[in-house]
Amino acid sequence: KKLKKKKMPSGEQNGDTPVKNPLTVPRAKCNDSANIKVDNGNKTIKAKYVIHSSGTVLLPNHDIPIPTKFNTSDNILDPFCDPAKPQKISFHDVTSAAFLIKDGVVRTPCPRSTSSDSYGMDLYLKKDFQQVTGSFKERGARYALLCLSEDQKRTGVISASLGNHAQALSYHGWKLNIPVTVVMPKAAPIMKIQKCRNYKATVIVEGKDMAEAKALALKMAQDKGLLYINGYDHPHIMAGQGTIGLEILEQVPNPDAVIIPVGGGGLIAGIATAIKALSPATTVIGVESEKCPSFSQAMENNGPVHTPINNTLADGLAVPKVGYNAYVTALPLIDKMVVVKEEWIALAILRLVEEEKCVVEGAGAAGLGAILAGQLNELKGKKVVILLCGGNIDTTVFGRCLERGLAAEGRLVKFLAEVSDRPGGIHELCKLLSHLGVSIKDIMHERAWLKDIYTVEVKVVCETRDWAHSMELKNELKKYYTRVEFSEEPLAINYSVAS
Repeated sequence: KKLKKKKMPSGEQNGDTPVKNPLTVPRAKCNDSANIKVDNGNKTIKAKYVIHSSGTVLLPNHDIPIPTKFNTSDNILDPFCDPAKPQKISFHDVTSAAFLIKDGVVRTPCPRSTSSDSYGMDLYLKKDFQQVTGSFKERGARYALLCLSEDQKRTGVISASLGNHAQALSYHGWKLNIPVTVVMPKAAPIMKIQKCRNYKATVIVEGKDMAEAKALALKMAQDKGLLYINGYDHPHIMAGQGTIGLEILEQVPNPDAVIIPVGGGGLIAGIATAIKALSPATTVIGVESEKCPSFSQAMENNGPVHTPINNTLADGLAVPKVGYNAYVTALPLIDKMVVVKEEWIALAILRLVEEEKCVVEGAGAAGLGAILAGQLNELKGKKVVILLCGGNIDTTVFGRCLERGLAAEGRLVKFLAEVSDRPGGIHELCKLLSHLGVSIKDIMHERAWLKDIYTVEVKVVCETRDWAHSMELKNELKKYYTRVEFSEEPLAINYSVAS
């Protein structure tokens, strides 16, 4: 369908603001929305955008033709991911994958969220982090291995991965008795490297990042006759991931929307292929972290383009360049792409732990993060499915995410107060916090740089029940101390006030 024919959500203000690019829009205040006109030859195409303080929402312009080939500067090309001949998968590919892998992967549950009412929608959670290796990657890996010729099964396969794809390929290669080699960059978590070795794979830790690891893997594939299996752009990988879409429609008939995390694009390409074939009215929404918006950049460029990646807690989405096959398959089927801030992903991880008892990595929590950020308010009252695609979160990163989520919600706060340095001064402060039911997480003193030698500056990090409790603490502190500096209004509270 052409974008100009789409019915937009009710209650939004319409206006015409000329801009040069339908996908590049200046930042605006929270919930700022408008129609924009774009000149394309002799006709004017209307596109829709919504800009939030918490991120950006982009709607693909389906009136712009998708290129049939792309340029690349890569020295060694993967024959299954040829930019000159991008391959689009079909619904038949997905159903074939579903038939072959049904006995080798877990059919994961998709229950209704226990917090649906608080989100104002009929929310379902597809828990694909419950696969044996902790992520959806097993589906595509198993299908790709089953599709090998007998000679290739004996020779083996190779791939480059930071973790989830490497584990899935190693595990199913072990189960199917197919030799697997994985090249993992030095930044890969030690735990994931060890798991691949436990699954009997040959593990090579080389390269400072994924680009270097992939280049080495492709060269080894050439030299040793191994088949390189791209973790997000190989056609069999995409078809295997699409089986999630088939399961979703069986478990939650006729959903209004399905929200899918986006990294290299293979996951959303496969699922969208299945969803749109069986339920064309279902809205397909992709979610990216603002630290790695490679698909959004590809949409602006009308083709995959290298995107600088910053450190992100959604490391599973940190793919610097969308796959060519994934791009041409997914773009015509995507209704909306959301770029969400990291704080909302951290808060989503916290909410999933507390409310759903699910330990999910940043990539898996991105969909809920977009809902918490208010970027998908048009889904209120609708039947919505969120994909929780992975649970392989590093233990130390998990702790940081929980703390960041608590801070974003105003439940972890810090303050500075000048108290008497006479005996009992700090004791009185601690007694006040105890009386209010506030838990001290960290406390430190400063004396040397104060003008008054009879006072001490105390810096405290503490946990409260909620932001209202934090405000009660702030007011009580100001009653007893002349100098109090409190932490700024947290992201989630600030957003709700602004909206």
